[in-house]
Parts: sequence; C-alpha cells; structure tokens
Amino acid sequence: MKICTITCHDVYNHGASLQAYALMTYLERCGHEVEIIDYKPDYLSNHYNLLSVDNPKWDKNLLTKLIYLALKMPVKIPSLIRKKAFDQFTSKYLKLTKIRYSSNEELKKNPPYANAYLCGSDQIWNSLHQNGKDPAFYLDFVPPGKLKASYAASFATDTLVDEILPFVKKKVERLDGIGVREKSGVEILKRLDIINAVSVVDPVLLLDKKDWNILGGEKFVEKYILIYDFDNSDLIRKLTLEIANECGYKIYTINPGKINYADRYFKFVGPETFISLIRDAAFVISNSYHAAVFSIIYQKKFAIVNRKESINTRMRDFLSDLKLNQRLVDEDYNLNEILKMVNYSKSVELLNEKIIFSMKYLDETLLSNVKVRNVL
Repeated sequence: MKICTITCHDVYNHGASLQAYALMTYLERCGHEVEIIDYKPDYLSNHYNLLSVDNPKWDKNLLTKLIYLALKMPVKIPSLIRKKAFDQFTSKYLKLTKIRYSSNEELKKNPPYANAYLCGSDQIWNSLHQNGKDPAFYLDFVPPGKLKASYAASFATDTLVDEILPFVKKKVERLDGIGVREKSGVEILKRLDIINAVSVVDPVLLLDKKDWNILGGEKFVEKYILIYDFDNSDLIRKLTLEIANECGYKIYTINPGKINYADRYFKFVGPETFISLIRDAAFVISNSYHAAVFSIIYQKKFAIVNRKESINTRMRDFLSDLKLNQRLVDEDYNLNEILKMVNYSKSVELLNEKIIFSMKYLDETLLSNVKVRNVL
C-alpha cells in the first residue's frame, strides 16, 4: 500500500526528525511504500534564516533591524553547522515527496498520490503553536474516498482554549482512525464527543534498541551526565552539578542554547549524535519528551524536569503509564532517590503491551482501507 505521512519533520529538533524516521521505517517494514509529505509552511520555514528578526522590539524600523542583525550574526553564522547536520540526516534517511508544499491550499490542488494518509506523530495538534491550527495537519487536503488517520498526534496540553474547540472537533471527527500519543489527548477528544480515539506510543518506540544502535554515531567512553535543556533551567543546573559532584561524572550538553557549565558541548550535531549521547550516558537530565523516551529505550538512569511552557502532559502521561512517575522531579527532589538504579522490569512489560496495541491499531486501521477498496 502507498502511504503518505505528514508531520513536523524538518524543524531542526532531534525528536521531531527521529519520530518522522521511525514511523516511515516501521511502515516500510510492514511492506508499505511510504513517503513523508514535504510540508513547509511559512511558519515552519524560518529556521536559521540569517536575516530574520526574532525579537519584536528590534523589528520596528530598518535601523533597529540592522543593529539586531549585526549583534546576532556572530551567533547565527556558526549555527549553520547544526542546520547542515540536520539537513544531512533528512537527505540521507527521510523519503520525502518530490514536491515541497507550503500551504494546505497547495496540498488540496495537487495532493501527493497515496492509498492512505497518516498525520502524526509529535506535537502536530499543539494549538499553542500555528501547526495545531493548520488544517493540513488534520489531513484536510486528502481526496474523498482515501483513508485518513492519525498516529500518535499530540495536543501537548491537558486542555484547549475555547476558540479552537470547534475547529479541532470538525477536523478530527472526519478521520477514519484516531491515534493520539497521550491519554490526556483521548480525554480532550471525549470532551468533544469524539469517543473512538485511542492512545498509542510515539513512533520511536516502534523500533527497538538494535535499530537505534545502527543509526547512532560515535561511541563515548567516559562517565558523563547528558543534559538536554530547552529552558536553561535553574533546577536542571542545580541537579546536574549535585550529581556530577556526588558521582564524579563529566557534564555533556547537546543544547544549542546558553548552557555554560558543561565540560563538553555538542551544539551543532544532528540526530545520530543525539542517540549516541543518550546511549552512552551514565545519567540523563532533561525537559525533553524524546530524551525521556530514549532514556527508557536504553534503560538509563534519568530525571525529567517540567518545562516552563505548558506542554508537560507529554512527559507526565508517558512516565505515569510506565509507573516511572518518580523520574519526573521538582524542587523537592531527594538526591539519594534519584541516584538509585531504575527498576525497569514492570515498565518494560507495560511498554511492550502498549507497543503491541499500537502496532495492532496501525495494522487494523490500514486493513480497513484495503477492505473498503475491495468493496468499491
């Protein structure tokens, strides 16, 4: 079967790239022909634009813009190394449509051919950002008679603002199958009287450790704590320094941002190195959903901290489902408890059940399309 997927596949984020790769790879192993729709609307196309002014205070007139760009250019030019690493990953591993689309209207006029279309995974329905308000990520463009389903689409929050509810309800109830990533997403849809949604695992969990080892890059041998911090969190800094002092570990960071207390910095690396750094870490500390997921894949000692942005249901639901709530830490953490080995025996059992369920959801959803086509 020919399947097209649509997701935020090219936003220079490790988790976003790896989940797109994972769903494509799993579907191919099931015998399908898969393409990722190369969808890059304006709001997802400004990464590493050397001439962009990201702070509205400096966007008032030509003079302030020029001053801003002059101040930021020494930072922006080196960051192109990171862009290159991600672009190489995309070119090497992701099978994209030949046409790049920039709007839902373009997709409607000339949709890529497929028997079935899947939207997901990751935060494609996060309405705190523009992608959650974009009809394309709800498969609005799919021609009549074609199967439309979501796989592990995430709202990223517990609730939606009232203004977006009619839009979400109208778009989601059109889908032939509804798989969301968090159980909180199922509850959101129930409140919209959509009762056929199910919770499925992130696509990276459809592949196993051996698969990710093949994708991973260099080997890191010394003992280190890996930090992946989107907020420059004071809590992550405090916890990291305490563990480093207690255990004698080095500190590595994969952040492109302002972390200044690490021994080694991996600011400009791509997704392969992200996998390697988690695989070889003695401890992982992060506020990233996919850092939590890969820490569990590799059965690491880890601690997850909430983000400043209201998107923490992702980590909370995931860790709760696997009985690993204690790995989500706050200011009242107990260092001795955090340093204990993680007991993965029950978590692995629960995770395997969820993976089997998720695979069955995909199989049955796609099989329903075959049955409909045979009837027609």
